[in-house]
Amino acid sequence: MARTPAVKGSKKLLNAWAFYDWANSVYTLTIASSIFPIFYSALFSTDDELVSAFGFEMKPTVLIEIITAFTFLIVAISSPILSGIADYVGNKKNFMKFFCYLGSIGCVGLYWFDLDAIHMSLLFYFMGLLGYWGSLVFYNSYLPDIAFEEQQDRISAKGFSMGYIGSVLLLVLNLAMVMKPEYFGFDIGIADGISENGSEEEIEAAMKAARNAASFEAMKISFITVGIWWALFSQYTFVVLPKGTSNGQKVTKDVLLNGFRELKGVWQQLRQNLRLKRYLEAFFVFSMAVQTIMLIAVYFGEKEIGWADDDQKTTGLIISILVIQLVAILGAFLTSRASDKFGNIKTLIVVNAIWMLLCVYAFFMKTPQEFYIAAGFVGLVMGGVQSLARSTYSKFLPETEDTTSYFSFYDVAEKIGIVIGMVIFAIVDEKYNMRWAILFLVVFFLIGIVLLFRVPKEEKALS
Repeated sequence: MARTPAVKGSKKLLNAWAFYDWANSVYTLTIASSIFPIFYSALFSTDDELVSAFGFEMKPTVLIEIITAFTFLIVAISSPILSGIADYVGNKKNFMKFFCYLGSIGCVGLYWFDLDAIHMSLLFYFMGLLGYWGSLVFYNSYLPDIAFEEQQDRISAKGFSMGYIGSVLLLVLNLAMVMKPEYFGFDIGIADGISENGSEEEIEAAMKAARNAASFEAMKISFITVGIWWALFSQYTFVVLPKGTSNGQKVTKDVLLNGFRELKGVWQQLRQNLRLKRYLEAFFVFSMAVQTIMLIAVYFGEKEIGWADDDQKTTGLIISILVIQLVAILGAFLTSRASDKFGNIKTLIVVNAIWMLLCVYAFFMKTPQEFYIAAGFVGLVMGGVQSLARSTYSKFLPETEDTTSYFSFYDVAEKIGIVIGMVIFAIVDEKYNMRWAILFLVVFFLIGIVLLFRVPKEEKALS
């Protein structure tokens, strides 16, 4: 018996779409933001150890920064092509599935991440990152298909909330696995010879080494849980979502290039809208710094903060991520209230000023307590700047039905900014260290503030 397709605007269809956030958000929290950075840093015995890859020797943090920047460059280039396919081919669900499974396999593959097979290991990291952002292109493009205009804000917010809850639940489970591996069946025993004949110091050291090995194995298992969670919970979304609206077109050169033509059209229209043009210039600069900090925060905390031992480091870093996530909700609420009272641009100026001060603070912080304080403030401004930046852009758009092209332009600008930000950060990190690299980001926030002051209060046409 054929399944009856869910109707646009129906509760079933809306919930199925939002549920993909529950499925894929575990990637950003566990892989991108918390456990993988800790795992990756633990592969190196000293802070001065270099890693060899692609014929070069470099700092471990620089390597991951370059790979991340390269991945976002691929996303920025491919997004217009993927958008064109999604708009014209009408089989977007298969493309969404492909990137979902690509990312899921990449996460599972991280279990075998090893410095002796660094290129294959980095390929798995690349697959996870590309799969996440690639699937989002099609996921976002479904929104006008499954929801009426008056439903879109609400269901989009619901997806974000479901993603937050799901990702935090899995992260707490993974944290428990890492901190209490014996509760999950991991072996923390030591060799009989050491336990019978060793001194008290030798036994204590052996017990600590065994626990660290078990925690390390638990981290690797957590990557598998992310991949399985992502692929498994996405099935409900894939079952309910429609295949896509087909117009009978095949994948041709015109279809592939259509997304770039749309971006070119937006660029030409921006020349006639001074307020939107100047706001995008400011957004491009300050978003470059914001996204870079969010991507390297845990690597910075692992390398630059004076933790008492590995246990405190692991616990402290993951707790900091949870603090950021929790405070981000409050930050988004407070920023929204502030923008209602003082206006979007003034609020963004203040938020950027706080980011700038945080960079200066990060340059000097050394203790875990100082890192926790920074995490709280990062969460406060992180939750606000992302939501406010996007809503400000939406408010400044001209009256048009082609909002998809404008937001595609916005997303591509954001991704190119991430590439530039990560490359600059990697260059400064390689030449000096991460402290100087994060201090250098002050320049971008300062330029962003100056550019925000130049945004007209009212829309002005450019001649």
